[in-house]
Amino acid sequence: MSRGDVAVVGTGPNGLAAAVTMGRAGLTVDMYEAADTVGGGLRTQPLFDSEIGHDLCSAVHPLAAASRFFREFDLASRGVELLQPEIPYAHPFEDGRAALAFRDLDATCERLGADGPRWHRLMAPLMARSSHVVDLLLSGQRGVPPDMRAALLLLVRALAHGNRLTATARFTTDEGRALLTGVAAHAVGRLPSLGAAAVAMLLGHLAHVTGWGVPRGGSARIADAMAAEIAVNGGRIHTGVEIRSLTELRGHRVVLLDVSPRGFLSIAAESLPRSYARQLACFRYGPGAAKADFLLCEPVPWINPETARAGTVHLGGDQARLFRQETLTARGVPSDEPFVLVVDPASVDTSRIRGGKRPLWAYAHVPNGDTRDPVDLIRRSIERYAPGFGDTIVAAHGMPAAEYERYNPNYVGGDIGSGAMTLYQSLARPVPRFDPYRTPLPGVYMCSSSTPPGPGVHGMCGYLAARSVLRREYGYDGTPDLAPGTALSAW
Repeated sequence: MSRGDVAVVGTGPNGLAAAVTMGRAGLTVDMYEAADTVGGGLRTQPLFDSEIGHDLCSAVHPLAAASRFFREFDLASRGVELLQPEIPYAHPFEDGRAALAFRDLDATCERLGADGPRWHRLMAPLMARSSHVVDLLLSGQRGVPPDMRAALLLLVRALAHGNRLTATARFTTDEGRALLTGVAAHAVGRLPSLGAAAVAMLLGHLAHVTGWGVPRGGSARIADAMAAEIAVNGGRIHTGVEIRSLTELRGHRVVLLDVSPRGFLSIAAESLPRSYARQLACFRYGPGAAKADFLLCEPVPWINPETARAGTVHLGGDQARLFRQETLTARGVPSDEPFVLVVDPASVDTSRIRGGKRPLWAYAHVPNGDTRDPVDLIRRSIERYAPGFGDTIVAAHGMPAAEYERYNPNYVGGDIGSGAMTLYQSLARPVPRFDPYRTPLPGVYMCSSSTPPGPGVHGMCGYLAARSVLRREYGYDGTPDLAPGTALSAW
């Protein structure tokens, strides 16, 4: 078989985005995936019932409607429907109260009472410059920000909410504090921190703009749309093929690696310069995620019934408890009361219900490499806010953090972000180089979530890496048109 111009190793969202971009530039692409199906963190498969699909990694996608790559790729025109819950996320308390983030900013502020005006002042300016805020945070994190006003808005808010001294004073109610802190916990690390505050600003304001989309039919629909575009452009995807050495890719002019630094070290063997290899070896991984999938016979019986209308539910108590728990987890201290994220996709996508049964998705943040089966841990956490939840469970499957790496080698120790989101590592991942995607090996580039801008289903790591390849290897300074139905770029 002839070799394409470009080889892409790994078919996660970033590998797919890189292949789409290269293909739209008129280059032929070969993709190599060790698993039997494409998608990485975008896989949806039956676990207990052949008619009911479970999202094996990501289930909700705030960035799939907001990132530059997906704005240009246009999922909607490719048949991918991102359903929008009226309440993107909720944060219940054990006494029956619940903080609710509505799509509508005014509705959210009204329900926050005394903290309503504070929430409005925090989010409204970000919403007014949303595309600039998104493009800044989902950039290569190198160079001068193109929109200084957006940068200033983020900086002021990150400083205010990124340290314990001021973060505890920004809101006066339990609901206001917890609503923002639950979003900050998506950074999966110590709280509070500047990096987590930036994540809170990004995801928090998007809830009121493009929403937190739930793909109709499951997350695999996004991967399927990208794979279809690659095929249309002449690309080939080889599943069940594990690349163990870069020597297996000889014949391709360029190689893009959707792998972690540890994976790169493994397949590059002795070919990397020692200094670069040492830097990769020093790359830090963050806390792990332990996953539980449940098959339910009825909806979760939340104490607060409005919680059932939320696409995502954050469980972890008040702000002080969240700060304490996430910081202990980042330090490697296990807990019986971890921060838990819960998604009931059928709350917005009734096509996921079959014969009265529905899937439920849940993560717990745990120390990196944690070996505990998370099913009982997560079940108990949910039952604190939904007594009787256990009675709705038909079947359950758990994946400890330590096993997630076997499912996806990029998730080292269960780190689904492929690298700790510390302030330094957010700005210098995977190593401090002006072009973070280019490696010292000729024609070899990295494009995983271990490169900027980091984790999330946004495709920007792959898109930006592909643009670096086009510029450096092919002298192409333009941007390929990713919209469906347009002609391939040529130069």
